[in-house]
Amino acid sequence: MNSIMIKKHLQNSSDLKTVIASDSELVSGIEKMGLMMIETLQAGGKILVAGNGGSATQSQHFAAELVGRYERDSAPQAAVSLVSDIACLTALSNDFGFEEVFAKQVEGLGKDGDVFLGISTSGNSKNVNRALEAAKSQGMKCLGLCGKDGGSMKDLCDEVFIVPSDKTPLIQESHISILHIWADLIEQSL
Repeated sequence: MNSIMIKKHLQNSSDLKTVIASDSELVSGIEKMGLMMIETLQAGGKILVAGNGGSATQSQHFAAELVGRYERDSAPQAAVSLVSDIACLTALSNDFGFEEVFAKQVEGLGKDGDVFLGISTSGNSKNVNRALEAAKSQGMKCLGLCGKDGGSMKDLCDEVFIVPSDKTPLIQESHISILHIWADLIEQSL
């Protein structure tokens, strides 16, 4: 019985990635967003990234691969996950509310020409969307990685990638694959 469930889960994940890989518009969207990040880094800008829960850990994972390495030794890139500083997160949440926890960091760390990448499976994370609004007001490029119908995030981004699924685990599995693709593109280009 468990082997059936395991095989089904793996097949569902594989099927969704096959759908994405087979859709030239989706593949082009991944490439376009990767190129935007490459151009930002080449121009001396940085990538700020944030999300909640599983998306928070994915934001840390992505930033670590850019600062450290993905597969090859390469120059460290300017990337910061806004979920990594516990003192900042708790102070901002306490003083301004959890909806402002990423926006305040974007206002303090971001500048015109930087990128803010918001990750949200639903596209409706209030604190991520507030950060997108703050990033836009600072002249930053706003990128989103989400699923379902894109939620309100899709209207706040310069570019958004919406994983065509309504299942959170499958969306997150696709997100990590896309983040790995971007890390690889960045590493190869820089």
